[in-house]
Amino acid sequence: MIGEHSSKQYDNELEAIRSKVLLMGGIVETQFLDAMTCFRIGNAERADRVMREDDAVNQLEVSLDDACSHLIVRRQPAANDLRTIMATIKVITDLERIGDEATKIARTAKALHARGAVTVNHYEMVRNIANNTSDLLHDALDAFARNDGKQALQLIAQDAVIDHEFRSIMRNLITFMMEDPRTISAALDTLWVAKAIERIGDHAKNIAEYVIYVVEGKDIRHSKSAHTGEPEQAE
Repeated sequence: MIGEHSSKQYDNELEAIRSKVLLMGGIVETQFLDAMTCFRIGNAERADRVMREDDAVNQLEVSLDDACSHLIVRRQPAANDLRTIMATIKVITDLERIGDEATKIARTAKALHARGAVTVNHYEMVRNIANNTSDLLHDALDAFARNDGKQALQLIAQDAVIDHEFRSIMRNLITFMMEDPRTISAALDTLWVAKAIERIGDHAKNIAEYVIYVVEGKDIRHSKSAHTGEPEQAE
């Protein structure tokens, strides 16, 4: 009975942590969407809100890391459960970094519009990569919430698409700057935003990889699967 009670208590504590992680994920999703809205229309008030929310994300990271550490010390989880906690800690770190990147986008957008720079065409340059990254982040969090390793594996290849889009944007912006030096300032800001979006895609892919680690016990980072989204073939 003692073991059963202890196990149930551990499950409740772990579920409480996971719920807070998903709350954190919802906040950074909103940060990213709001930051892109700022880049599109130059809403300074919304940009300030994105930056304020970053403080809440940072506080959640600290409190969740502390909760995970205490859970490990108090419950001394077995191998499978320890894997879940360690992966959760890594997800928390990636979410915090997504919040940082969203804050960079909001700060850049606010400065760009404050200078009176025209950004409609520049927003169009990053619209597709932003939409694809937003979808990847949402789906990665969904896979984490449901411990869906199959869905997580399918998401891995989407990051390669985002990386390709970023390289294309970079080439186009370099061309614009060479053809018209007056566009250099706004083009550099757009490139900075595109890079932040690409980094958010990287962090979302990391989350998907951690789901696979929890479900299947396989660390696919730096493996073929991490680039293709396909299971590695046994030799």
